[in-house]
Amino acid sequence: MKTKKIYVDVHVLQTVPPSCVNRDDTGSPKTAVYGGVTRARVSSQSWKHAVRKTFKEMFSEGDIGKRTKKIVSLVADEIKALDSSLDSDSLAQEAFARADLKIKGKEKGTDALFFISLAQAKALAELIVDDKKYDKKYDKKRYEDALKSAPSFDMALFGRMVASNPSLNYDAAAQVAHSISTHGVRNEYDYFTALDDCSSDDNVGAGHLGTVEFNSSTLYRYATVNVLELAKSLGKDTSEVVGGFVEAFVRSMPEGKINTFANDTLPDMVYVTIRRDQPVNLCGAFEKPVISQGGYVEKSAERFEKYAKEVYDNYATEPEVALGVGKFAEPLAEVMSLDKLLEELREYVQVYLDEGEKK
Repeated sequence: MKTKKIYVDVHVLQTVPPSCVNRDDTGSPKTAVYGGVTRARVSSQSWKHAVRKTFKEMFSEGDIGKRTKKIVSLVADEIKALDSSLDSDSLAQEAFARADLKIKGKEKGTDALFFISLAQAKALAELIVDDKKYDKKYDKKRYEDALKSAPSFDMALFGRMVASNPSLNYDAAAQVAHSISTHGVRNEYDYFTALDDCSSDDNVGAGHLGTVEFNSSTLYRYATVNVLELAKSLGKDTSEVVGGFVEAFVRSMPEGKINTFANDTLPDMVYVTIRRDQPVNLCGAFEKPVISQGGYVEKSAERFEKYAKEVYDNYATEPEVALGVGKFAEPLAEVMSLDKLLEELREYVQVYLDEGEKK
């Protein structure tokens, strides 16, 4: 009997100084009410975007997908590479139509962002060129298969939803929670002025006045990867991608107002587990907000440790593997450097996958 479940959970405590990491539609830092108290919040979408940007530094171009409405141009470029004499734009549009994807006329794009890998764009181009060259009979399933096979690493992790053709959907193997502060926050305002370098000597006033809203916080961040779901799409690359995802999640930072606040911090604690029962988000540790006059990290870590042990005693089993970075992870995990953690995590994931194949 094969292994049915393998989950990698990632828990992070991270302090962020005055910043505006993720803004709402009014330009204010995003917040959420949790436990009856307003918390700083960074949306999952914002941090996933940061992870995908980090992936570009870690993996090759062909391993990272494109989320775009301009999918016609991507396939048209591949058609040109195959045969520059063809009308690549028209053929690309026809290829997508054969896969039952609606393309807008002038914009030559989709209504919504579409996730596509370089391998899928090439496969679609090769298929339409081959069909036209040899006058083959149109087969919708072949075109759908071209857009379904060979997903990029980030597509397999974060999924794809295609409203017009659900057969092209991918279930996300990774889930990322909205990061929230372990304590209550109040947004503040920075009043600033900017001087005009070319103003006359008799004009000493500011050239511009404005305000920037910000807050600071200790965040609890959580993500989980369904390893077997990921393996369905990526096969032999699974352990490498799991390690890459954890590294990118730990090291990345959304870039909202980054030039204004330079808030590139690294975590105070990283706690990574491998579980066979279910993913376990431990945000309940902070339902009652941490209150402190001497910093939030240490008290947040103490609260996290206590809550995790209570959950393990009463509901979920202790994780089969627990790895940590930073002194605050010591009560719960074997502590090591991040590089060592990533190395061991990849090895553990591969062992679990190999065991599952043998059973």
